[in-house]
Amino acid sequence: MDQEMNRGKVDLARAEARLPRWMLAAALVGTIAILASGHLRWALGFSVGATLAILNYYWLHDGITALFDAGTTRIPKRVVAKFVLRYPLTFAGIYVFYRAGWLPFVWVLAGLFVPAVGILFEAVLQVWQAFGGNSALDQVAVKPTENG
Repeated sequence: MDQEMNRGKVDLARAEARLPRWMLAAALVGTIAILASGHLRWALGFSVGATLAILNYYWLHDGITALFDAGTTRIPKRVVAKFVLRYPLTFAGIYVFYRAGWLPFVWVLAGLFVPAVGILFEAVLQVWQAFGGNSALDQVAVKPTENG
């Protein structure tokens, strides 16, 4: 049973390590595809939305990690500020692009879905591996933390 739990933690750590790469890949593929269609402003809007979404993911990840690692110690004020301000800052950034009309708003919104695409890629990989699929990604050397 202990070995099974340890394997689950290693799998989770691997998935957690791959997720930002999936997001970056989705953002790059989306931006390149839009550029290939000849729409520079659309591609810029998509990449701005993707950048905001990925930054938001990192801030959320840092905040949650700090909350779980803190235990009974104080959480750094910087982490609390990121955790509390991430949505207002994201909405403010989106609102600026909407009101100013610098970039197509629909494409900025489309870029915000990049983390969902990354999660979908990871979910498909997890299902494929569960049914016995082999992958070069199995070789990713991610060791579980001592606490987890």
